[in-house]
Amino acid sequence: MRELTQNAFNLFGVRLNVTQQRMFQTYEDELIAWNLQVNLTAINTAEQIRTKHFLDSISTVCVLRGTPLTSLIDIGTGAGFPGIPLKILFPEMRLTLVESVGKKAVFCQHIVECLGLSGVEVLTERAESLGQNPDYREHYDWAVARAVAILPVLTEYLLPLVRVGGAMLAMKGEQAPAEVHRAEHAINVLGGHVRKLTPITLPGVAEERYLVVVDKVAATSIVYPRRVGVPSKKPL
Repeated sequence: MRELTQNAFNLFGVRLNVTQQRMFQTYEDELIAWNLQVNLTAINTAEQIRTKHFLDSISTVCVLRGTPLTSLIDIGTGAGFPGIPLKILFPEMRLTLVESVGKKAVFCQHIVECLGLSGVEVLTERAESLGQNPDYREHYDWAVARAVAILPVLTEYLLPLVRVGGAMLAMKGEQAPAEVHRAEHAINVLGGHVRKLTPITLPGVAEERYLVVVDKVAATSIVYPRRVGVPSKKPL
């Protein structure tokens, strides 16, 4: 964990205390062990996990720091990224993890219990359904996602879940600027406004990454999100 600790501080100004370092080590050990039996992620070595999962998740602090962070929903979280690392960093934050693949949701629940995290809900659900559920709709300070869908589709998944005054965060690759351009209509229709694109470079990773932040400036029409499967088939 020494390299992760150093990179987290040197690159993103995040100090990991001893407890947090131990939690990341437990997370890593469990992910490697489970991945031998259940295909959770193609990233399966300790070095890759620390950079492409943990450090990548920690990078979001660049845009989250200094903002309201009472509640966050992570859509398509997979094996818990970036939601669980963020919960390790911000233990008071209320976290909802959403993963439609059952075996991945089961792993997330296992890690939550292993790490003794409180205030975490794991849902085996679809974003479109949650976006029409009054218990979740326009309920969160932040809605985040990593490698889930193209931005016009992802915007329809995330913005309906964010309260007015909150924001969505899309973790994207080098095509992010082009995706933002393609998503302008969807963002406007759904009540959003692009705040910024923040480039992120991870050690040993050639592809440039971006944190795309879209502020929620107006309530989303009740028409959105459309029913399950429609946003991906007919992007706005």
